[in-house]
Amino acid sequence: MDLERAKRLMAEHSLDVIDERPVAHGTQLITAQGAILTVYDSGKCVPGGKRADLLKPILDGDDGRAVKVAGKVVPAPARKVFVVYGHDPQARGELEAMLRRWGLEPLILDQIASGGQTIIEKLESVRQEANYAVVLATPDDEGHRTNRPDERLLRARQNVVLELGMMLALLGRRRVAILLPSSANMERPSDIHGLIYIPYKDNVNEAGLTLAKEIDAQGIHINLAKV
Repeated sequence: MDLERAKRLMAEHSLDVIDERPVAHGTQLITAQGAILTVYDSGKCVPGGKRADLLKPILDGDDGRAVKVAGKVVPAPARKVFVVYGHDPQARGELEAMLRRWGLEPLILDQIASGGQTIIEKLESVRQEANYAVVLATPDDEGHRTNRPDERLLRARQNVVLELGMMLALLGRRRVAILLPSSANMERPSDIHGLIYIPYKDNVNEAGLTLAKEIDAQGIHINLAKV
């Protein structure tokens, strides 16, 4: 949690910050109610003071549970992220591990129980669980116009393009990010303007900070200092 977010959450919980004191690698926020929160530059937060218990809802809320807004306790945005992928298990594994490090829960299609649903129905049910989707557009296929082999380009799998379209329809383009390798001579899966394309060279983790900022901007908090 950064300093500005800490102050905003404290105000939402009716805690009055009366002083800010610099400490080594951070800042102490001292409240009139007797609670003291030390916010370090790394994003770590340490509660203290005579009423440190007042800070528990704030620290819990930053982990994705209930938060208090305008005096009312409301659910925090869902921290589930749907992952669209092709035939590159290494890239998928890197993405899944990265999302989990950020405290997010990746939803992987082949790991979701079907419950008698078709694949289309499973995809449609994602909207009730996930608030964001990340599409791994890896170069698994190749294609070109008929009789024009000179135009041959690498492409994402057809299922990836289909699921990308469904996520755009279900979540909106601001809540869908497309990761693709910059080193491949690859055709983008869509020419729709305004889509979020994030390139990486050798490893999906190279796209981490940019992706984290995009997800955080949609209200799904990620401690960017730890990315």
